[in-house]
Amino acid sequence: MRILVVGSGGVGDAVARIAARRRFFDTLVVADVDLGRSQRTVEAASTHDVVGGRFVAAVVDASSAAAVEALVREHGATHVLNAVDPRFVLPIFEGVRAAGAHYLDMAMSLSHAHPERPYELPGVKLGDEQFAQASAWEADGQLALVGIGVEPGLSDVFARYAADHLFSAIDELGVRDGANLEVRGDDGEPIFAPSFSIWTTIEECLNPPVIWSADRAEAGAGLEDGWFTVAPFHEPEVFRFPDPIGDVECVHVEHEEVLLMPRWVDARKVTFKYGLGEEFIGVLQTLHRLGLDRTEPVTVRGVPVSPRDVVAAALPDPATIGPRMTGSTCAGLLVTGTGKDGAPREVYLHHLVDNAWSMAEYGAQCVVWQTAVNPVVALELLAAGTWSGTGVLGPEAFDAVPFLELLAAPTPEGYGSPWGLEERTPFA
Repeated sequence: MRILVVGSGGVGDAVARIAARRRFFDTLVVADVDLGRSQRTVEAASTHDVVGGRFVAAVVDASSAAAVEALVREHGATHVLNAVDPRFVLPIFEGVRAAGAHYLDMAMSLSHAHPERPYELPGVKLGDEQFAQASAWEADGQLALVGIGVEPGLSDVFARYAADHLFSAIDELGVRDGANLEVRGDDGEPIFAPSFSIWTTIEECLNPPVIWSADRAEAGAGLEDGWFTVAPFHEPEVFRFPDPIGDVECVHVEHEEVLLMPRWVDARKVTFKYGLGEEFIGVLQTLHRLGLDRTEPVTVRGVPVSPRDVVAAALPDPATIGPRMTGSTCAGLLVTGTGKDGAPREVYLHHLVDNAWSMAEYGAQCVVWQTAVNPVVALELLAAGTWSGTGVLGPEAFDAVPFLELLAAPTPEGYGSPWGLEERTPFA
C-alpha cells in the first residue's frame, strides 16, 4: 500500500506519527500547500518509523483536482487520505478518482442551506455531491470510504456494532461528544483556543443541524424524506459523560453521522449533539452577528479577504496547543432500543482520550490524535483485505468488530486505545 496524505495540519501530522509505528504500508507521502510544514511532519514521523525510509514530503494545491491527480500518479499512490478542510473535499475526491486510486476522508462535501426554509428542510446535504458520484466509483472498481475520522467515523462504527451485536431494534442512534479541555495562555489564564479547525467548527456549528426520522421517511415514502433541519444550538440537554468529564450541556450540530447512519443502519431516529459550552456558543454567535463567519471575501484597503480566514489566522493553530491543554475528550454513541433479549436497553459506546497521554505518546493533542487514529486503523484493515468494497461507502458498510478489536488491542498488535460500553438505565 502506498498512501498519500493531503494536508499536514494537526490531523495530518498526527496521522503520520501514528502510522510510523505500523508496518502495513510501503510509502506514506505527506503533501501540503506549505512544503515546509509537510517536511516537518515527515521529519517527526521518520524518527519513529519502525521500517525506515517510508515517509516523503511533497507540495500540492488541494483546491486543484488536476494537481491532486498529478501527485497521485507521480508517487503511485494506491490510497489517498484527505486531511484538509472540507471545502477542499470535491477537488481531492475528483482528482483521486481521475488517478484511479482509492479515497478516504474525515469530513464530507459541504452543505448548502435551503434558500427559503433553512430551519425546516435540508438544501444540499453534507456528502450529497459525493454520493451523486457513487455509481461512477463503483463502476471503476474504486472505493471512497467517507467520514472515517472520529466524528464522523468511530460513532458510525459503533452504530454498525450496536445493530449487529447489541440490539434487535434501535429507537435512536444519538451521537454525543463532549470534553473538559482547557487551554491556557502564557500568563496561565484560560484562552479561547478551539481544539479543531475553526473554519470547520464555524461551518458545522452555525449551519442548520440535521435530524433523521424514520417516521418522516415512511410518511414521505423515501430515505430523502427522513431528514429535516432545526435552528443552530437547538434542544440543549445535559449529558453525563464518563469520568473525568462528567455532565456537559450538548446541543444539536450539523454533522455527517446523521447523513451516513440511516443509509446502512435501521433506526427510528438519528441525532448529533456536541458539548460546546456557553462561552463557545457565545463566541460563535458573536462571529455570526459581525459577519466574521462569512467565506465570501470582503475588500479591505483594496485587498479581498475572507472574514473566516482572518478569524482562523488570528486564533492559535490547533496543532500547537497541545502543551498548553489539559483534560480529556470523549466521542460516543448513545443507543436506545430493544436488546437481543427483547428487553429495553440503553448503552453509551464511547472512546475517551486524555491529552496528557496523547502528548506523551505521540506529541499530538488529544482531539487531533483521536481523529487521526481512525483512518489509520481503516487503512490497515484495507491493506489486509479485512475491509473491502467499491463505490462511496460510509464506515457503517463494514464489519465493526475487526476495527474495534484492532483499535483496542495493546501495542504492537493493535493501537492500544480501548473503547468502552456503558449500560445505562433505559429511557432515563
